[in-house]
Amino acid sequence: MRHANQITLRGLQPRVERELRELARREDISLNQAALRLLEKATGIVVRHDDRIGNSLDHLIGTWSKDEADAFLDSIQSCEQIDPELWG
Repeated sequence: MRHANQITLRGLQPRVERELRELARREDISLNQAALRLLEKATGIVVRHDDRIGNSLDHLIGTWSKDEADAFLDSIQSCEQIDPELWG
Protein backbone atom coordinates (compact mmCIF):
# COMPACT_ATOMS: atom_id res chain seq x y z
CA MET A 1 0.00 0.00 0.00
CA ARG A 2 1.39 3.37 -1.02
CA HIS A 3 1.35 6.08 1.63
CA ALA A 4 0.47 9.62 0.72
CA ASN A 5 3.50 11.66 1.76
CA GLN A 6 1.77 14.66 3.19
CA ILE A 7 2.87 17.24 5.73
CA THR A 8 0.92 20.24 6.97
CA LEU A 9 2.98 23.26 7.93
CA ARG A 10 1.70 25.72 10.48
CA GLY A 11 3.19 28.90 11.81
CA LEU A 12 5.06 30.03 8.70
CA GLN A 13 6.72 33.37 9.21
CA PRO A 14 5.11 35.99 6.96
CA ARG A 15 8.37 36.48 5.05
CA VAL A 16 8.66 32.74 4.36
CA GLU A 17 5.07 32.65 3.10
CA ARG A 18 5.70 35.66 0.84
CA GLU A 19 8.81 34.05 -0.64
CA LEU A 20 6.95 30.79 -1.19
CA ARG A 21 4.08 32.55 -2.93
CA GLU A 22 6.50 34.64 -5.02
CA LEU A 23 8.36 31.53 -6.17
CA ALA A 24 5.07 29.86 -7.12
CA ARG A 25 3.96 32.95 -9.05
CA ARG A 26 7.33 33.51 -10.75
CA GLU A 27 7.70 29.87 -11.83
CA ASP A 28 3.97 29.45 -12.53
CA ILE A 29 3.76 26.42 -10.25
CA SER A 30 1.55 25.43 -7.33
CA LEU A 31 2.37 26.38 -3.75
CA ASN A 32 2.98 22.69 -3.09
CA GLN A 33 5.52 22.45 -5.92
CA ALA A 34 7.20 25.66 -4.73
CA ALA A 35 7.46 24.29 -1.19
CA LEU A 36 8.95 21.04 -2.49
CA ARG A 37 11.55 22.95 -4.52
CA LEU A 38 12.55 25.05 -1.52
CA LEU A 39 12.81 21.97 0.69
CA GLU A 40 14.88 20.15 -1.94
CA LYS A 41 17.20 23.13 -2.20
CA ALA A 42 17.51 23.51 1.58
CA THR A 43 18.37 19.84 2.04
CA GLY A 44 20.85 19.79 -0.83
CA ILE A 45 18.79 17.41 -2.92
CA VAL A 46 19.24 18.16 -6.60
CA VAL A 47 16.15 17.55 -8.67
CA ARG A 48 16.03 18.59 -12.30
CA HIS A 49 12.92 20.43 -13.39
CA ASP A 50 13.44 20.18 -17.15
CA ASP A 51 9.77 20.34 -17.99
CA ARG A 52 9.89 24.08 -18.52
CA ILE A 53 12.05 26.63 -20.22
CA GLY A 54 11.51 29.39 -17.69
CA ASN A 55 10.03 32.84 -17.72
CA SER A 56 12.25 34.84 -15.39
CA LEU A 57 13.17 37.30 -18.15
CA ASP A 58 9.72 37.63 -19.69
CA HIS A 59 9.21 41.03 -18.07
CA LEU A 60 11.95 42.37 -20.38
CA ILE A 61 10.26 41.32 -23.61
CA GLY A 62 9.40 44.30 -25.76
CA THR A 63 11.02 46.88 -23.50
CA TRP A 64 13.79 48.02 -25.89
CA SER A 65 13.21 50.59 -28.54
CA LYS A 66 14.41 49.85 -32.09
CA ASP A 67 17.38 52.16 -31.53
CA GLU A 68 18.34 50.34 -28.32
CA ALA A 69 18.06 46.95 -30.01
CA ASP A 70 20.14 48.14 -32.97
CA ALA A 71 22.80 49.56 -30.62
CA PHE A 72 22.98 46.27 -28.75
CA LEU A 73 23.30 44.23 -31.94
CA ASP A 74 26.05 46.57 -33.13
CA SER A 75 27.89 46.22 -29.81
CA ILE A 76 28.02 42.41 -30.06
CA GLN A 77 28.97 42.30 -33.74
CA SER A 78 32.53 41.22 -32.87
CA CYS A 79 31.09 38.14 -31.13
CA GLU A 80 29.55 37.08 -34.43
CA GLN A 81 32.93 36.81 -36.18
CA ILE A 82 34.47 33.40 -36.88
CA ASP A 83 38.24 33.09 -36.58
CA PRO A 84 39.29 30.78 -39.46
CA GLU A 85 42.58 29.94 -37.71
CA LEU A 86 40.66 28.39 -34.83
CA TRP A 87 38.24 26.44 -37.05
CA GLY A 88 40.34 25.70 -40.13
